[in-house]
Amino acid sequence: RSWGEKDFEDVMAGVDFAVEKGWADPDRLGVGGWSYGGILTNYVITQTDRFKAAITGASEVLFRSNYGHDHYQYEWETELGLPWENAELWEKLSPFNRVVKITTPTLIMGGEKDWNVPILNSEQLYQALRRLGRTTQLVVYPGQHHGIRLPSLQKDRLERYLKWYGKYVKNEKDDEGKI
Repeated sequence: RSWGEKDFEDVMAGVDFAVEKGWADPDRLGVGGWSYGGILTNYVITQTDRFKAAITGASEVLFRSNYGHDHYQYEWETELGLPWENAELWEKLSPFNRVVKITTPTLIMGGEKDWNVPILNSEQLYQALRRLGRTTQLVVYPGQHHGIRLPSLQKDRLERYLKWYGKYVKNEKDDEGKI
């Protein structure tokens, strides 16, 4: 009933510890994840602007719109109740409802045929961030499901990670000499 809150505290405690030990530069932090890691990333960037860049993949943002779609339906119902009977809680937990707080440049990725977390989630987040004038990019991998399986697309995904973090966390120049 408090999805994201304790996880956010854990993430930030880890970040603070890494900064305190000198392992991480507080002015050059990035955050990212895939599947639940993406959901957590979405939550994190609605709570803080400490990260210079975020990458979220195959992640849910508007929980009620996923009801009945994935194989976690029983778990959702057990923990949150039915969405039409407990709508306030379902909405409270959805990162989409705090999207206005996101200022972190965010790369959003997903598989076109993801049955577990439909690409609609990525599209919703992307459209909201664009509408708000935030820095964002959406990458949809054709024919891919929840995991990106095609080696050429796996390579593309990893290269995009490096480029996104390089640009927004490390301020690296691209091939044209632009940051």
